[in-house]
Amino acid sequence: MRINKYLAERTELSRRAADAAIAQNRVRINGALPKAGQQVEPGDTVELDGKVIADKPNTVTILLHKPVGFVCSRDGQGSKTIYELLPPELQNLNPVGRLDKDSSGALLMTNDGDLLNQLTHPKYEKEKVYHIALHKLLLDEDKYKITDKGVDIGDERPSKFPVKRIESKKHKSAYEVRLHEGRNRQIRRTFKALGYFVNHLHRTEFAGHKVGALEIGKYKIIL
Repeated sequence: MRINKYLAERTELSRRAADAAIAQNRVRINGALPKAGQQVEPGDTVELDGKVIADKPNTVTILLHKPVGFVCSRDGQGSKTIYELLPPELQNLNPVGRLDKDSSGALLMTNDGDLLNQLTHPKYEKEKVYHIALHKLLLDEDKYKITDKGVDIGDERPSKFPVKRIESKKHKSAYEVRLHEGRNRQIRRTFKALGYFVNHLHRTEFAGHKVGALEIGKYKIIL
């Protein structure tokens, strides 16, 4: 296993932060400074800042009902973070993908690096379901652009996903969106490109895991 992945699975460091720690000579493998990308073999002793890294902990995956107003990072830069909702023993979990500050709903978090990769890599096509509300009704011609033609949002390829009207007691212009990829703020950017504002965005399901009746701000262990 590459040293940065080894560290990311056993500490609070991301892979990028692990690479930085290696470059800063904060890491040792069997007492020696490792090279970037070096493999950690069974029986190796890995140290970070002079402390031996324990073997891989038991993996845990949770489903968190993220509230609006919380950011999916450890440093909120003045905003509340999802880690404020978790007990100390779950502080090492990493979010699987993101929900922006103004969005709510199903957020998976795990310390299982392999599972995280399976849930986020496009080739696995894990479905995410969203309920959204627009500031006005979606015109048929614009729905066609989103579902069939694709919308230019400045990425390498057009944004395209299925959209269908749904009933809602709270919103007159409510829709269900299904995604199999995870481009940054893709839903909001897609509708904005056509002149629509997303007033409400709630993820109801991620890879078959539904938020259902789980209370806002609460979590449950799923794996």
